[in-house]
Amino acid sequence: VQLQAYGGGLVQAGGSLRLSCVASGSAFGINVRGWYRQAPGKQRELVAQITSGSTNYADSVKGRFTISIDRAKNTVYLQMNSLKPEDTANYYCTVQRYNVEYWGQGTQVTVSS
Repeated sequence: VQLQAYGGGLVQAGGSLRLSCVASGSAFGINVRGWYRQAPGKQRELVAQITSGSTNYADSVKGRFTISIDRAKNTVYLQMNSLKPEDTANYYCTVQRYNVEYWGQGTQVTVSS
């Protein structure tokens, strides 16, 4: 499974961005999809995760971020609204397929105050 993430950029506080992550190769059997982020000097943290029928969000993004899937396009999205400077980080998408985890390259999100 190869993952390609895009959609990051520079945005002012209060703005919105939508990240996309396209899975190529064999997507059959993927049962978990998620987004993590890592800011400079900080540990990587889970932002949002979606499994069959359920979603999970970090407390810091609840009510602002929404994770969704387009299965026909093998794409997972992260809609980010009301962005804050503390959301600035490199965002990574990940999937699990038969208990194997795959990671995409990061896409940088920078929120200016």
